Amino acid sequence: MRDQIALRKHILELLDGKSAHVDLESALKDFPLERINDKPASSPHSAWQLLEHIRIAQWDILDFSRNADYKEMKWPDEYWPQDEGTPEKWNASFKQTLNDLQAMRDLVASESVDFFAKIAHGTGQTVLREAMLIADHNAYHLGQLVLIKRMLENS
Repeated sequence: MRDQIALRKHILELLDGKSAHVDLESALKDFPLERINDKPASSPHSAWQLLEHIRIAQWDILDFSRNADYKEMKWPDEYWPQDEGTPEKWNASFKQTLNDLQAMRDLVASESVDFFAKIAHGTGQTVLREAMLIADHNAYHLGQLVLIKRMLENS
């Protein structure tokens, strides 16, 4: 039991973007909203596309983790936005991403959730695996967002 408490603490820290990771709010703080659709040289994605992809993928993982009626999304079409962003869409996506991240944190923090139990409707996945997947996926794309922000500031 003590090991699970320590593990939960570490996973929550990882989801928060602590230690060697950047957190969502710091990565996106003061992002120039007039440039969310710009793609710096050699970048395949805009900041808008990355933020919305983080939101969509995180939601999908969260939904899978807690919804017995989960419906698998089509990769890659349903995981990337098809539209351009606006400041309103950016703010809504950012807020929803934070809310869904908190929902995963709440799931991880719940001592009634067995980290190691296989998710009944899955193929061997556990809540522990899904929480680490969110943390890893977010960290990867948040790094891209930080780089894009710096590139835009210098162009």
